[in-house]
Amino acid sequence: MPAFLNALHRRVYEAPRLVRRLGLATLDLVLTPVALWGAFALRLNEWWPEVFLVWAAPYFLVLPFVTVLVYWRIGVYRILIRSSERTAALLILRAVIAVSVILAIGGYLMPSAVVPRSVPVLYGLLSFVLTWGSRLLGQSYFFWMTRRLFPVEPVIIYGAGRAGIQLLLALDAGREFRAVAFVDDDRSVQGTEIVGRRVHKPSELPKLLARRKATRVLLAIPSLSAPERSRLAAKLTKLGAPVQTIPSASELLTGLARIDSLRAVTPEDLLGRDRVDPQADLLRPATEGHAILITGAGGSIGSELCRQMIALKPKRLVLYEVNEFALYRIHAELNELSDAGGLASEIVAVLGNVSDEARLRRVIETFAIDTLYHAAAYKHVPLVESNVLEGLRNNVLGTAAVVRAVIGSGVARMILISTDKAVRPTSVMGATKRWAELILQAAQAAQAAQPPQPGGGGTVFSMVRFGNVLGSSGSVIPLFQHQIKRGGPVTVTHPDVTRYFMTIPEAAQLVIQAGAMAQGGEVFLLDMGSPVKIVDLARQMIELHGLKVKDAARPDGDIEIVFSGLRPGEKLYEELLIGDNPMPTAHPKIRRSRESSLPSEVVEAAIADLVAAIGAGDIDRALAALRRMVAEYDPPEMPVDLLAGAKAPSPSATITPLRRA
Repeated sequence: MPAFLNALHRRVYEAPRLVRRLGLATLDLVLTPVALWGAFALRLNEWWPEVFLVWAAPYFLVLPFVTVLVYWRIGVYRILIRSSERTAALLILRAVIAVSVILAIGGYLMPSAVVPRSVPVLYGLLSFVLTWGSRLLGQSYFFWMTRRLFPVEPVIIYGAGRAGIQLLLALDAGREFRAVAFVDDDRSVQGTEIVGRRVHKPSELPKLLARRKATRVLLAIPSLSAPERSRLAAKLTKLGAPVQTIPSASELLTGLARIDSLRAVTPEDLLGRDRVDPQADLLRPATEGHAILITGAGGSIGSELCRQMIALKPKRLVLYEVNEFALYRIHAELNELSDAGGLASEIVAVLGNVSDEARLRRVIETFAIDTLYHAAAYKHVPLVESNVLEGLRNNVLGTAAVVRAVIGSGVARMILISTDKAVRPTSVMGATKRWAELILQAAQAAQAAQPPQPGGGGTVFSMVRFGNVLGSSGSVIPLFQHQIKRGGPVTVTHPDVTRYFMTIPEAAQLVIQAGAMAQGGEVFLLDMGSPVKIVDLARQMIELHGLKVKDAARPDGDIEIVFSGLRPGEKLYEELLIGDNPMPTAHPKIRRSRESSLPSEVVEAAIADLVAAIGAGDIDRALAALRRMVAEYDPPEMPVDLLAGAKAPSPSATITPLRRA
């Protein structure tokens, strides 16, 4: 019998929508005469007013079909039983009022069928109660079937405000989760019941999770600021249950997400600062209608730059990338975005190395580039530390080649993507990025020293410097996620290591806005809040997955944190400024700095020396050139190239000056 009933319930649950609508219409055909009889019985104070019922027989025969037609026309049968709420009640009320008016008009036009004047009113009240009540019973039956036929996961909603109630209704309409209780900080609602769920104090949450066997906590307070969300999420993750959150208020208002678009609390939520929003007046003018070239277009920052750019409607977007698969992937994605958004930008994919100055110049001239974003670089500190010559070739000589290709080609702006590791660097990667900055500064100074050229004021060179980017390739977040999924341990280099963090969209928008504000030779920095301790981030990520940190205090924990020691070239902390003179810009969260530079002659001579050193495979000479150029470069120990001593072909036969001819 239970198997038979389960099969019957499942057939009802999975019945086509038309069958359900016809079933409700049949139900209304039955309920309408019941409501009409009740109206007469109440009016005449008789259980069975036979005389009146005989006189009103035409109404009992016709009114049910009129009711179904009116309900169908108004849309009562389009209401999903599982989501019946206030809007559905109002729709049913409109339909009932319409049928009551029809009944009153019929009684006036057909005096032979006696209908007392109060009967249409009483009928309307009874009809609404029966119709709405039948839908509520159907809703209860639907929820009961959902719990009976499907494994439903019990959850607790943190936040009993409007967003929490909307989330509850959305969950009740689905079949994956069932909210068993609310938790809220507001004392005025604690102890009350909302849609059949009791509102508890936050202090009751640990016991509540165990007693109701809830598997996760859903954070439903979209108005929380980032610091508040960070503190609350950190507190909830310590309870041992996974925490998910609904979208932020801005995402809900802009339509980017729905109230039931649950997501796990991410490391971005734990950074303790609000997202830095872009200013439209700085984004669009620098891009719309322009021809843009992005080197390293397939990388983490380069690809996000491309996505941001395509939405700003450039005339042409040229993707320059040495990795064929990365280029193919971002080119295909941008074409899809362009087609979906009806954008008319021309998207061009070019395979090429940034060290190939001749190819770069041909690309710039062929596609009449207005702005160039240089995002191509080797950025992984340990890899560059053991591949010194290739790091210098790509990051330094590649940047020099881009600058030479830009000079005199009509490019209005060139923006270098730099890093906080360029400030007082202890790694080869950081030092190469500082040298790259010096190349742009020297080019800007040399250009300013030249007499004005006919047809334009030359290229504006600027740099953008920021910290670690959450989710970028090789960053700590994907590594931690992989280690946690594998069962641990999670490796952290040092207990005291700290880093600045920002999101990939923030980084890309910073680059575009900085390019629009650039005047030449300056470094732009984002206000990234306070640095984050990596060990705290690792601990929070473990707890976000509903696990416990295994340590001396909790030997029965799930994931252990192991300190592996600082890797070659790594620092305990990073800085964003070399000097102490940041200046404000048009964006309240972006600062500008002018830092020390070197004469173009010195830079050119060092580049020539580096070309010779790389060509000879002479790592000592290459590192000596690096240390001459970047006086702040102070490694704890000198790096050793894997191929030191192996002679390689010179990357460039001739050195073109950074000044205009």
